[in-house]
Amino acid sequence: MNDSNTLLRRLRPLNVWALAFGCVIGWGAFVNPGKKFLPSAGIAGTGIAMILGALIMIVIAHSYSEMTARYPSAGGEFTFTKACFGKRSAYLCGWFLVAAYLTNVPMNSTALGLIVHGLFGPVLRVGFHYEIAGFDIYAGEMFFAMAVLLLLGVFSIKGVRVAGVIQTVLAGCLAVSVIALTCAALSSPETSAANMYPLWGFDRAGAGYIPHEGGMKITGSVLAMLAIAPWAFVGFDTVPQAAEEFKFPVRKVNVIMIVAIMFGCFVYVANNTITAAALEKWPELIINSESTPWLLLAAAEKLLGFKGKILIGLAVFSAVLTGILGFYMASSRLIFSMSRDGYLPEFLSKVDAKHGTPANAIIFCMIISLSGPVLGREALGWFLDMSAIGASIGYAFTCMSAAITLRKSGGSITVPVLGACFSFMFMFLQLIPVPGLEGVHFGSESYIMLAVWIMLGTAFYFRQAKKITP
Repeated sequence: MNDSNTLLRRLRPLNVWALAFGCVIGWGAFVNPGKKFLPSAGIAGTGIAMILGALIMIVIAHSYSEMTARYPSAGGEFTFTKACFGKRSAYLCGWFLVAAYLTNVPMNSTALGLIVHGLFGPVLRVGFHYEIAGFDIYAGEMFFAMAVLLLLGVFSIKGVRVAGVIQTVLAGCLAVSVIALTCAALSSPETSAANMYPLWGFDRAGAGYIPHEGGMKITGSVLAMLAIAPWAFVGFDTVPQAAEEFKFPVRKVNVIMIVAIMFGCFVYVANNTITAAALEKWPELIINSESTPWLLLAAAEKLLGFKGKILIGLAVFSAVLTGILGFYMASSRLIFSMSRDGYLPEFLSKVDAKHGTPANAIIFCMIISLSGPVLGREALGWFLDMSAIGASIGYAFTCMSAAITLRKSGGSITVPVLGACFSFMFMFLQLIPVPGLEGVHFGSESYIMLAVWIMLGTAFYFRQAKKITP
């Protein structure tokens, strides 16, 4: 049994690694080679950007490690910010992190129907049908996604040990599947270095394309990919959210986060490179397709036949399910911590007496997430931009908090200050249009959603202001 607002310590290091890695890698790592990575930056530009992005995230992770060791409680960045900057800054950080974490749950759920369709055809495209923002929504796909959301939500409520074991098994399946596909690509006569061109991506030109060439164009391609690093690697920062439930010394979190970031970088680079190396004339496949082609699936089938299809199916299902389960855990712990300190309604800080989990916060996340399959993937894309900006805000506050804390204790502040500079750079690229980096900053709909989220946050703050713990 458990008292009303204390979480139980049941997570082992492997469970926490699975939480971070599972949140870093989602559906996007498998569909974006054909949708964004290869056309925008090719294998060379994407590879360089992802490696640079991983190195930057490791720099930022240093600050997370420092602060988690000092404040090992649920809330992560929110808790760090409150300790160093006060309640208003903490609320700002926490409110945007809620957007960063919670939007990823319904977004991952909308990928389930696309995965089933890619692997097995239109078996779920039955029942009533409608369209939002150009995205077709079918009753069968919608109810299947809702069922998965409810099932994983129940697992999350049943206990962090149950959720941790499931997350670990799924993350292991994801890692093993991608490694197996990489080995198959390296040993297969179907792959060729000649297929990898254009190395730096291309621009469409009518029915053809123009390869990216020249210093400015290549630099722009790399920077465009680097700018999405907060979206690509969001998830390693979920580790501090579970700090109150660690069943091991907190000092291990730095290694756990670094390993999760490195595994994530490997998956992004491997998936992208395998896709190009296995498919001859992949630019034509992208240009001539009426919709975004799932090129990695085609590459896996070419390399291993039906076994390749099954391997990708296992990997991508594992990625989506670990994303849902991991962000359920992270968002519910953040909401629980904010509620416990009075920033959100009190009922969200209730801990289940039997299972030791923030049951009400998880149920709240489930209810919000069920809107995803109803609204569809394109509409949710307007909210997903806030995931990147929310993550960047969390990075910045954590790095600045670490700099302040280390300065007071006489430690070096070089790494935290560098991490804060990178975080502000990401925010600038996301919010301000930069010539040559089209498609990186927010679209008009996302600016509207951002304004709405800020207004909602302001209203909530003034409603709860008197209840906030000093």
